[in-house]
Amino acid sequence: MRLASLALLLSAAMPAVAIAQDGPTRLFTGSDLFSLEQASDPQISPDGTKVAYVRQSADIMTDRGRASIWLVDVKTGQQTPLITAPGSHSQPRWSPDGARLAYVSSAEGGAPQLFVRWIATGATARITGLPDSPQGIAWSPDGTQIAYTMTVPGEGMSLGSQPPKPEGAKWAEPLEVIDRVTYRADGGGYLKPGSDHIFVVAADGGAPRQVTFGKFDDAGPLAWSNDGRSIFFGSNRRKDWEREFNDSEIYAVDVASGALTQLTKRYGPDAAPVLSPDGTRIAYLGYDDTHRSYQNTQLYVMNHDGSGSRVLTAALDKSIDSAVWAKDGRSLFVSYDDHGRKLVARIGLDGKVSTVATGLTGGGLDRPYTGGDFTVSPSGTVAYTGGDALHPADIYVNGKRLTRLNDNLLAAKMLAPVTPLAVTAPDGRKIDAWLVTPPGVKPGTRVPTILEIHGGPHTAYGPGFSSDYQLYAAHGYAVLYANPRGSTSYGEDFADLIDKKYPGDDYGDLMAAVDAAIGTGVADPDNLFVTGGSGGGVLTAWIVGKNDRFKAAATQKPVINWISEALTMDNTGFTSRYWFAKQPWEDPMSYWNRSPLSLVGNVKTPTLVVVGSEDYRTPVSESEQYYAALQIRGVPTALVKVPGASHGGIAARPSQSAAKAAAILAWFDRYRTGTTSAGK
Repeated sequence: MRLASLALLLSAAMPAVAIAQDGPTRLFTGSDLFSLEQASDPQISPDGTKVAYVRQSADIMTDRGRASIWLVDVKTGQQTPLITAPGSHSQPRWSPDGARLAYVSSAEGGAPQLFVRWIATGATARITGLPDSPQGIAWSPDGTQIAYTMTVPGEGMSLGSQPPKPEGAKWAEPLEVIDRVTYRADGGGYLKPGSDHIFVVAADGGAPRQVTFGKFDDAGPLAWSNDGRSIFFGSNRRKDWEREFNDSEIYAVDVASGALTQLTKRYGPDAAPVLSPDGTRIAYLGYDDTHRSYQNTQLYVMNHDGSGSRVLTAALDKSIDSAVWAKDGRSLFVSYDDHGRKLVARIGLDGKVSTVATGLTGGGLDRPYTGGDFTVSPSGTVAYTGGDALHPADIYVNGKRLTRLNDNLLAAKMLAPVTPLAVTAPDGRKIDAWLVTPPGVKPGTRVPTILEIHGGPHTAYGPGFSSDYQLYAAHGYAVLYANPRGSTSYGEDFADLIDKKYPGDDYGDLMAAVDAAIGTGVADPDNLFVTGGSGGGVLTAWIVGKNDRFKAAATQKPVINWISEALTMDNTGFTSRYWFAKQPWEDPMSYWNRSPLSLVGNVKTPTLVVVGSEDYRTPVSESEQYYAALQIRGVPTALVKVPGASHGGIAARPSQSAAKAAAILAWFDRYRTGTTSAGK
C-alpha cells in the first residue's frame, strides 16, 4: 500500500487524553526538542572547587546539536560560561595545577583544534593546527605537554591508472580501491587509508611530534607515567589485527625514543590504563574473550612493568565502564550499570565494593538508555551527571544537584509519569519494566499502549528521561519498556541467556511485560502497538511474525536477514564471530532460522519500516528487504528513510527526531480503534 501523502504521515492527531488549555500547550511537543539541554563530561578541578562540563543544546537555525563548556562552583552552584563561541567545544581537561583548561574546539572553522585557556585571566591560545581532530587529550604530570591521538593519513592499494588527462578536461572521479577488512564505519562513512597514533605538543604551543607509528590504531584514554617519560595506551598490534579486532593490549611508549613495551598478553581486549598516584601500578579494563555474545568488562591491576596482573571485580558480576584511582592508591572509583541504573562505587585492592553515588544518567535524549559520566578530585569529591525520568542530565556533586538546565522549560509542561512494573517471565525469572502513562489520564482508564524495545541487544534501559516516550504519551499513548533477558546490568549469565540464540526467549519476556501492563488496568488489550530500534527493531519484526496481538508495528533500523547483515555491516566479522557458531556459508540455516525475514509469511500486522539513509550498522538494505517482502505479500507498510542519518545518529538532529516520532504516531493512529474506557 501507499500513504496518501507525506503530510498525512507526519501529521499529529489530537491526543486521546484531553487537557484544558489556556495559552501555549502544556503537553510536550516536537518543538520542545530544540529547547532541551543536558550536561556531559564533567571534570572536577584538582582543588575540588569547580566543575568544568560540556553543556549540550540544540540550534534551531541549523537543526544540529551544539556543545559549549561551562564552569560551576561546587560550593555555591553558580555557573559561568567558559567557552561559548560559535562552533563546537568539548573534552575539557584541567592542567595538574588547575590553572589552565585544555579543550578541543571548532571555533575557528575547519578541523577542531586543541586550545588552552588560562582560568585566572581568561586568555586563550590555540595550540595546534591539525588536519584532523585530536582525541583523548591528556596533560603530562608537570603540565608542560599535552598528549592526544589523531588519524595519520596513509596510502591505500593502487591498481592501474587512468590514461593521461587533457588540460582543462572534466573527467569522472578516479576509481576507489578498497582493501581493508573493515572499510566503513557507522557515522563516519567509508574509511580513508590511515591509522590513529599518539602525538605530544607543548602546552604553550609549537609543533606537535608523533610518538607512535605503524599500520595500527592506537587508542585513548592515555596515561602518562609520573616522570613524564612514558605514555600508556591500548592498541591491537597483531599482524592480523583486522580479523582479530578484539585483541588489544596495554603498551608503554617512550616519549623521547618511541620505543614500545607490551605490558599485557592474553586473548581479549585490554584498554583504558590509569596509573596509581605513586606510579607503581596500572589499572586497566578488559576480559578474556571466549566469543560469547556478551562478557563483563573486568577491572585489573598490574605492576607498572606489566607483572602481577590480577582481576579485582570477578565477584562483582557487573561490567566496569571506567576507573579512577583514589589518592591513597589503595582503591579505585569505578562506574557500572546495576539493574538498569548507573552508579559510582569504590573498589579496594582487596575487591571490597562500596557505593558512593547513584542516579547517574546521560547520553541520548530520545530513549532512556543507561549512561552518565563521573570525575573525582584528589580529595575524593565525586562529580557526575545525574537525572531521572522527568529530568535530563544535570551536574551533581556528592549527591547535591548543582545545575537545573531544563527546569524553566519543564516547569511549564505536564510530563508523563514513569512507574516501575513487576514482570515475571514464563520461566519464573523477574524482569524489570516501566510504564509511562499519559499526563492527566484518569485512574482506571485503559489507554492505547506502545511496547518500545531497546536495542543492543546487550544494553539496558532505566528510569531516565526519554523525549520519544514523552511525545508518545502527550499524544495519548502509554509506553511500556523493559529489560528482557540479554539486557546488561543484571550479570553476565542473564545477558548470555540469549547467546547464540537471539532473538529467542527474550520474546517471551516482552510478551509477559505486555500481559503485566494489561493487568494493571492501564494497557488496552485491543489497542496494543510495538516499536523499537536496532535490536529492538529485530524483535519488533520477530514479534509480528510470531503473533497478531498488535494493531500496528514500526520496526526501526532492524536486522532482517542475518546473512546479509553479517556481510554488509560496518564491523565486518563481528556478527558471525559473536552471535553465531559458524560462518554464514558453513551453516546458513542457523542464520535463516533467526532472521525475521523467515517469518514474513506469517505477518498480518500493518508494519512501518524506518531507517537512516546512511546506516552502516544495520544497513539500509536490511530495511528495504523487509519493506519489499511486506509489499509483495500485501501487508500494509511504508518505508520511512531519515536523510543523512546514521544508525547511531538517527535522532541526532532535533527536527528529524521529532518527525520520526510523529511518523510512528501517525502510523499507529491509522490502526487505533475504539475509545478509552474505564475497566475495559
